[in-house]
Parts: sequence; structure tokens; C-alpha cells
Amino acid sequence: MNIKILIAAHKKSDFPADDVYLPVHVGKELHPDVDLGIQPDNVGDNISAKNPYYSELTAIYWAWKNLDADYVGLAHYRRHFSLNKKGSAWKSILTSDEAKQLCGEYDLILPRKRKLYIETVYSHYDHTFYGEQFDATREIISRRCPEYLETFDSHMKERSEHLFNMFIMKADLFHKYCEWMFPILEELESHYDLKNMDPFQARLIGRVSERLMDVYVQKNSLKYKEIDFLYFGKKNIVKKVWGFAMAAIFHKRYKKSF
Repeated sequence: MNIKILIAAHKKSDFPADDVYLPVHVGKELHPDVDLGIQPDNVGDNISAKNPYYSELTAIYWAWKNLDADYVGLAHYRRHFSLNKKGSAWKSILTSDEAKQLCGEYDLILPRKRKLYIETVYSHYDHTFYGEQFDATREIISRRCPEYLETFDSHMKERSEHLFNMFIMKADLFHKYCEWMFPILEELESHYDLKNMDPFQARLIGRVSERLMDVYVQKNSLKYKEIDFLYFGKKNIVKKVWGFAMAAIFHKRYKKSF
């Protein structure tokens, strides 16, 4: 079983030595003089130059068009899947043996859902970013693939969601997912003048795509397994909770990542 879990990275970082992982330099096209010593996302059929708007999706697109594997996944240089805690966080990162065991039982591996509690998927996004981006996405889905519209509407009312575009997916399902998702996002992109938007807000294509995963999974009744993920880096829980509360109660939108 050939499993490749891409690690989206845009800076120097430590990566797991396990050969199941394939670090990918996202946005390489925009930084030709920067050599991270890892797989660039600007070779073959690619959208590397769109990284400021598509974020980690440029790695996903590259894998869709250029990678041959039985299962394809995505993690981040600061976020990794973890099945079992083994002392240190670094030693707890999902191994190839653990990935093979999971993939033998499930179509799809996802990180545990983020619970929104007092918010729905739509209201949380509307309070932190701009709900009209979901409205535009809904209109595109209603025309391109109306069979997904009911599931999309249902997900917007839910109070939890899988985020970060993290997954490990059977290759045929991965390709079908990309064939469905990217045309929707490309049309959504045409609605905005992304080059002249604030860089933080311009990443809206990547953000919207995170919410499409659950729509695709639910509509196609995919058999999936949720596992933990680890975050490597400084966490400011107070600012994160404060930002969530300010958005939920006072509708103060995010202006930066926490």
C-alpha cells in the first residue's frame, strides 16, 4: 500500500523521517530563489502562483495532477495526525504502519471535529469572516452540482466541522473530490479581486474549501475515522478564545490568525 501524506510548508522546518511523508514547498512559484530542499509545488500541472489565495490547496492540486499513490493525505508543518501518544509530541506523529492499518479499514481519515457550541458553521464564518462567501459558494453549487445543495445547506446549520484541509483519502476518492471541488473554487475565485484584497482576507478560497470537505463526505456517505492531531508551535489559547467570543457575541471579524 503506497500512502503519501503531503506536508504543506512555506518555511524551513523539521519533518518526520518516515517515508510516508512528503514535504511540499507551497507557493514555490512566488519564491523561486528560496530552496527548502523539499518537493516544490510548481512543477508539472500546478497552481503554485495562487498560494496566497488557495493556501495548502496548491499542494493538494499538485498531488491531484502529479502524484501516483494508493492513498493521498495532507498535513501541515505545524499540524500532524496522531493516533497514539508516545511520550513526546514528535514521537506521537502518525507512523506509516499506523497509517496503513487505518487505510485498510477506512476510506478516509480526518482530524477530530472542531466544536462550535453556540455557533453554526455559517454563523461562525459570518461573524469571523464574511458569510456572503458561503452564499456565493452556495449559488455556484446550485448551478454546477445541485445534488449537493441539500447537504451544503445542512452542513451550514451544524455546530461542528472538520478543518485545516487535513485528510488521508483513498486515491480514487481523492481524485473525485478534487474534480468536484476545484471547479467550484475556481468559479468562486472569479467573484473577487483577490490581488487587491488584504492578504489575510484574500485567503478566502482556502478557507471556504475547508468547509467543503464535510459536504463531500456527507453527500457520498464516506466511511471515515477521526483521529487526533498535534500542533507544533506557540498556542495563545486566551487570544483564540477571546477572538471567538468577540466574533460570536459582538460580530467582530478576525483580522489575523491566532
